Amino acid sequence: MKPTINSNLTLIGVAIDLGAGTPGVSLGPSAMRYAGVRERLENIGYHVEDLGDIVASKPASPVVETEKLRFLDEVTRVNEALCDKVDSVMKAGRFPLVLGGDHSIAIGTIAGVLQNKKNLGVIWFDAHGDINTEETSPSGNIHGMPVAVSLGLGHDKLTSIGGKESKLNTKNIVFVGCRDLDQGERRILKELGITVFTMHEIDRLGMTEVMNRAIAIASNGTDGIHVSFDLDSLDPSIVQGTGTRVPGGLTYREGHLALELIALSEKVVSAEFVEVNPIIDHHNETAKTAVALIGSLMGEWLI
Repeated sequence: MKPTINSNLTLIGVAIDLGAGTPGVSLGPSAMRYAGVRERLENIGYHVEDLGDIVASKPASPVVETEKLRFLDEVTRVNEALCDKVDSVMKAGRFPLVLGGDHSIAIGTIAGVLQNKKNLGVIWFDAHGDINTEETSPSGNIHGMPVAVSLGLGHDKLTSIGGKESKLNTKNIVFVGCRDLDQGERRILKELGITVFTMHEIDRLGMTEVMNRAIAIASNGTDGIHVSFDLDSLDPSIVQGTGTRVPGGLTYREGHLALELIALSEKVVSAEFVEVNPIIDHHNETAKTAVALIGSLMGEWLI
């Protein structure tokens, strides 16, 4: 374990796919465990505890209160439970590593971290912006809304998780790997001045320069960096088992290099890996890729 990262690590699974448009990512935590995430972390040198899964219950109808927020009540319940669990893990002096589940779980993860790190930077790896609200979302899927919620934008049930005063600062959020943004997301990203490194910037500048800039932004005046990694940030040729694939994504090595550079910064305080869907995968390869990437973020080195 080369970089200095908290050696006491807690795994938290969140078995939910209600925030997504494609079922199956609720099995993501089990897939990553089967791919050996605990064993890999222990081999690096971590003292690992596994708290098991927070499990979502599927309601009879997806429409709760509003047609533009699917499964609102259950997504809220799961994220409230996750917020509390992340908070307690960090108060015990441990590093929370959350295994998704769809990307709506970032609402609870970030809310829990913010109870302990008031000024939090975030590096968000994703093909998408995930900054829709009820008004801008074309689908009503809450996994497209967690960044907005973490900024205090959106439905009151969601923005109340962890307290309305515990929210992110737009100047310390960085997107990496975006290539599919809804019209409303483009508008709000520009209005808020959030830094977005699309695939164009990665191609033009190279991953090392992009990550140097991203780490500088996310760590400027903050108490640490949270890494939120959606597997669809990688190119679909690498990850078949994720539900919202977009061509032209990160290469395998770009993904590893990005996370290795964050590890070397020694500023990461929490992380989540989401949108692993073994139902549409081939031989659990996407979960294996996720576990390998987790190794890079957590300081796994050959020599």
